[in-house]
Amino acid sequence: MSDDKVFLITGASTGIGAETAREAVKAGYKVALAARSVGKLAALVDELGGKETALAISCDVTSVDDQKRMVSETLAQFGRIDVVFANAGIGATAMGTEQGDPGNWRDMILTNVYGLVLTAKVTLPHLKKSKGHILLTGSRAGRIALKGSVYGATKWAVTGYGQNLREEVAGTGIRVTLIEPGMVDTPFFDERKPHALKAIDVANAVMYAASQPPHVDVAEVLVIPTPQAEG
Repeated sequence: MSDDKVFLITGASTGIGAETAREAVKAGYKVALAARSVGKLAALVDELGGKETALAISCDVTSVDDQKRMVSETLAQFGRIDVVFANAGIGATAMGTEQGDPGNWRDMILTNVYGLVLTAKVTLPHLKKSKGHILLTGSRAGRIALKGSVYGATKWAVTGYGQNLREEVAGTGIRVTLIEPGMVDTPFFDERKPHALKAIDVANAVMYAASQPPHVDVAEVLVIPTPQAEG
């Protein structure tokens, strides 16, 4: 097994995932990058120094077979998994319940909740070996009430699951961190959000939590833009 620590990121092709990959490589990690957009991943691998440093993995997080293969490919390339960032997620195409799109709800629930839990399931055995760290992308929307927001409900589920997962792994040496951004100016939105956080701001929060000594578990990081009131 290599002594180089390995950082696995889902939803790694753009936005928060891609920025976290850049910061992780700067911090000395090898990175396994999983997403559906293989072309974007290939370009990111080249940017990060090629196959010695980064691995691109095609993965639909709603598929347990894809996620198992994601782990197998990571281990085949790098031999270990130390940090997992379950970051893949999608947003709402319409606001509220009455105007919402049931197909979009299904996709959000499967990606934001089911896919995130699958990522934990397939990586936990390897994080136990490394006494590693799993970080989950929640949201400020998972801490406050938003009118009819099914997206917000998926992030409430992430908040609850993160707390439950921490109880499950107590005593194993695994750390669990909820990363809860407010609005972030990323491709997640169709329009630019100039007063929102930047993806690098959230990546910095991820790396702060991951950089703490083994006896410190940063349980939650709520990161909001200065004009946005905390809920």
